[in-house]
Amino acid sequence: MAAGVYDIVIDQGADFAISMIIKTDNVALNLVGQTGYAQLRPSPSSDTLTASFLVTATDAANGELTMRLPYTTTANIAAGKYYYDLELYNASTDAMTRLIQGVARVTQNVTR
Repeated sequence: MAAGVYDIVIDQGADFAISMIIKTDNVALNLVGQTGYAQLRPSPSSDTLTASFLVTATDAANGELTMRLPYTTTANIAAGKYYYDLELYNASTDAMTRLIQGVARVTQNVTR
C-alpha cells in the first residue's frame, strides 16, 4: 500500500492534533500491538529533526490514532515549510508501513 499524501498546517505556539482511522479495503485496521512514529524535518532527506509527533492509538481495535504536537513544541518551530510522515510498526510481523506523508506549513503566531 502506498502512503497517502496529506498536507497539514501547524499553528506556531498552539497545540496541534489530527486524528485518523486507518482502513484497509474499507475495513478499520486493528492497531493493537502496533506503534506509530511521526517526525517533522526541513526536507525529506534532512538529518535535522525539527520535532517528533506524539502518536497514540486512541481506539486501537477500531484503527483510530492521533498524531499531536503540544504548544510547548510548536512554539519553538520557526514558521515555514517542513515535511512529515507517519509510519506504523507492527511488532508481530516486524514490518514498518508508511501511512501518510506530506508538507507541513508552520504559520507564525502573533500573540506571544
